[in-house]
Amino acid sequence: MSISSSSLSLHSLTPNPKSNLFSLLSNPSSLPTSYSPKRLEIRCAKRSQRTGKFRYPSEKKKLKQIHKQKMEVKDKFEGFWRLSKLGVEVDKDPGKDFLGVSHALLEQIAKVASLLPAEAFTVVRKSFDARKLLKTPKFVYTVDMNVEKLLSSEPRLWDFISEMEPKVGLVEHIPQEKAVGDLFSLLNDCKKDLEGTVAGDADSHCNIPSHKPKVAVVGSGPAGLFATLVLGELGADVTLIERGQPVEQRGRDIGALVVRRIIQSESNFCFGEGGAGTWSDGKLVTRIGKNSDSVQAVLRTLVHFGAPRSILVDGKPHLGTDRLVPLLRSFRQHLQALGVTIKFGTRVDDLLVEGATIKGVKVSDVTKNPPIHSQELSYDAVVLAVGHSARDVYQMLLSHNVGLVPKDFAIGLRVEHPQQLINSIQYAALAAEVQGGRGKVPVADYKIANYLSGEGAESSYSSASRGCYSFCMCPGGQVVLTSTNPSELCINGMSFSRRSSKWANSALVVTVSSKDFESLNFHGALAGVDFQRELEQRAAVMGGGNFVVPVQTVTDFLEERTSGMCLPQSSYRLGVKASNLHELFPAHLTKALQDSILMFEKELPGFISKEALLHGVETRTSSPVQIPRNSTTFESTNLNGLYPVGEGAGFAGGIVSAAVDGLYAGFAAAKNLGLITADIESLLGKAQNSGIAKY
Repeated sequence: MSISSSSLSLHSLTPNPKSNLFSLLSNPSSLPTSYSPKRLEIRCAKRSQRTGKFRYPSEKKKLKQIHKQKMEVKDKFEGFWRLSKLGVEVDKDPGKDFLGVSHALLEQIAKVASLLPAEAFTVVRKSFDARKLLKTPKFVYTVDMNVEKLLSSEPRLWDFISEMEPKVGLVEHIPQEKAVGDLFSLLNDCKKDLEGTVAGDADSHCNIPSHKPKVAVVGSGPAGLFATLVLGELGADVTLIERGQPVEQRGRDIGALVVRRIIQSESNFCFGEGGAGTWSDGKLVTRIGKNSDSVQAVLRTLVHFGAPRSILVDGKPHLGTDRLVPLLRSFRQHLQALGVTIKFGTRVDDLLVEGATIKGVKVSDVTKNPPIHSQELSYDAVVLAVGHSARDVYQMLLSHNVGLVPKDFAIGLRVEHPQQLINSIQYAALAAEVQGGRGKVPVADYKIANYLSGEGAESSYSSASRGCYSFCMCPGGQVVLTSTNPSELCINGMSFSRRSSKWANSALVVTVSSKDFESLNFHGALAGVDFQRELEQRAAVMGGGNFVVPVQTVTDFLEERTSGMCLPQSSYRLGVKASNLHELFPAHLTKALQDSILMFEKELPGFISKEALLHGVETRTSSPVQIPRNSTTFESTNLNGLYPVGEGAGFAGGIVSAAVDGLYAGFAAAKNLGLITADIESLLGKAQNSGIAKY
């Protein structure tokens, strides 16, 4: 079990051309391996990476060699020196929104690297550490010292630099990175090279195909948008197909749902431009390495389209729905300027297949009533970037014998507390400094987890092991409906950029697997989908229909009694109904949730409160299936020319990881279509292990 304090991690605001997507497109070899193992792993018949004492001696030796190489400094007088773990007390710091070098921070730098001029330093990380084991909460900084700037302002410091030495976790040398051009420079250079070289020259990274390859990208979530961007910039004839509506109309459709309970089956909280994350919290946190070039490329590209530059420096970058809407509009306009055709209100109903190769898609115009069916569109490749709520797509893939692998995911309830209570639990006396998101310290959040061992004859969890954890915690947020069918009820959380709501909510979920699906007599590739649907239908019945959500206080859930009519106020706008949520799940899953909540109380005293209200049900935490693909070409293992990517394909979870997956898939498709000829691994680094989806 663990808790993470509310924090802001900062990455440099100094322009770094290498981390901009367009610059990466101009020098794809600068992309490193983008996926590194993190704590949550969903395994699909492959062993996870060994860590700690479980490593083989040869692995330990290799790690020591890598560490030694990192500690060696070839030239101390070029690049940057990075200084870490510089703590500044809250009362001396300008606050969470100040990203510069304050006098108090300079005092901390002076303890490590003498008294040096402020202009030589740039903040690259800023975390708010309010752990109770600390006597005084602090903002913890990491800064970069630019050697060139330092010596230009203070030439006498040559001796000081010559004596600098790396220290693990405290002082690190970062070599100067070579600036590279943008995408257009790369394309121009490629054309010039091709004019003067023999076709197929191994030194050339680009190719001029005999015709513009036609590519359909299905889904305009993060994976689809970034795959479209890469392919469009590299010269493909791209059509972006989205069953939902652009953000302007989608917002009106969601408003009609919230106010008049009218649900549009193809334009709602799940379907539409930007994907499900648009009307969620807009979190940009990821488990795949925030400082990797690919993640930074995604973040910098979002800034290019209108996101605040602070997302480049925040450790928990967050946009909020209010900022995502104009960003997506800007993204769309750029794609259209590239020549990308965007078809909103167009649902893919089937694939056109010849032998084992995809030839196009069959679509319907869902803006008509009834929909106009059976328009066939031919393409050289199809990037399938749907979200995990597009259950009809899974069924369509099975009809073409495309393999689907069931995978573990998590289900549970969404708990809501007064935000002031969470502020007090996390910050104690500092809670007054939050000031509804406008204060000195961040709005408090939490991250909690519990490992449940099912070993032994007395186990009541019906599994050898099971995890229970908080998911998509939304400080200053609200609970929203994510149903796509009136007979099914599922929910999520969302926040606006300021996070100024008086509520805090988070899903409390428990992992489930095929054994749980089988307990309800669900089998086969879509057993997880059937399991989700069963729980959503039960929740709809409990709520009494009309999108009313069943709720129960945390205390009553633990004691398995019906909550009275006097319930805590909820942020959910379509109404709540007191229900027995402890009867919603199979008994062993209810037991897992109950025991975990009791454990969470030990970590967050006050978490179990009469003001805490559980809402049901949260089922769509990640895809219940994975669509197998080749780890090098990103193509389906069953259909040539089909590229399953993103969250719906089971390879991502969240905005950033889905965008990165789309980025990689775009490059892979470009190679396969003859737009580039370089080896994919040399372009992008080693791709994600397809057996493990790291969120």
